[in-house]
Amino acid sequence: MSRPPLRIVIADDERMVRTALRVILDAEPDMEVVGEAATGAEAVPLVRSLAPDVVLMDVRMPEIDGIRATGQILRTMPDPPRIVVVTTFENDAYVYDALRAGASGFLLKRADPDELIGAVRLVARGDSLLFPAAVRSLAAAHTAAAPPAPAWAARLTDREADVLRLMATGLSNHEMSEHLGVGPQTVKTHVAAVLAKTGSRDRTQAVIAAYEGSFIMKKA
Repeated sequence: MSRPPLRIVIADDERMVRTALRVILDAEPDMEVVGEAATGAEAVPLVRSLAPDVVLMDVRMPEIDGIRATGQILRTMPDPPRIVVVTTFENDAYVYDALRAGASGFLLKRADPDELIGAVRLVARGDSLLFPAAVRSLAAAHTAAAPPAPAWAARLTDREADVLRLMATGLSNHEMSEHLGVGPQTVKTHVAAVLAKTGSRDRTQAVIAAYEGSFIMKKA
């Protein structure tokens, strides 16, 4: 039995961008764009009513920007969608704020169609869209130089700490399994423990928490 297509909402204030994204995604047999919004204020109720699997969210929009819209969606929906921030500049402070608000990753508007399609599938299956060097650079620019050690750091086991550091490099569970010489299910268990102990919704949030607490060095 085939799975239903991934349901996607596009939020961007430029009609041409929305149209281009829709054409690319609707051409895939496992994807369907179910709605579009031109502002963050339109995006929030639209996402609530349609309950899509993935939202492509522009960070700079009128009325309510993508950061506030992301936060409102994730706070008010019991089973919120995965949100991918779409941006022009990867070092934009808005991107980091959106990741902190709960976005599962970000994608550059100049990304090619294959990158876009891959990103949607990646976050839809529960993974995070991380660009390690970019996240490290953003964290260095937008967090304190020497914040206090996070309380959760002392609760991590040595293996969980290793897993968190590997997560920050962008490795998948399978890649971490090979690197650590343990089974995929063991890695999955460690990742779940890291998310629970850091109070993170997903891998992106755990990596952000690690950088902000200086658990991971922020220098490039």
